[in-house]
Amino acid sequence: MSPHITTEIAIIALKTITLLLGGAITYLSYRAYERTRARPLGFLALGFGFVTLGALLAGVIDQVLNLDFQLGQLVETALVAVGFAVIVYSLYVER
Repeated sequence: MSPHITTEIAIIALKTITLLLGGAITYLSYRAYERTRARPLGFLALGFGFVTLGALLAGVIDQVLNLDFQLGQLVETALVAVGFAVIVYSLYVER
């Protein structure tokens, strides 16, 4: 890693990319749900929304609120787990 790029800056940059891509996936999934009214797509959008929210809240907890880094990781991991559970459910739910 470049001496000018710290681990903290790299984490912030990657979290920002994750937030932007997750937001795009959530938005596109929701638009697909709106067009088709297919319940699985609605749950897919919701699942990706939880995953994206986890990345956002981890950054807010660490950078904005200056709380414990591990607390941010705990919140993120919990929301990612919930999001993935909803995504898995979206693959099984009937239209």
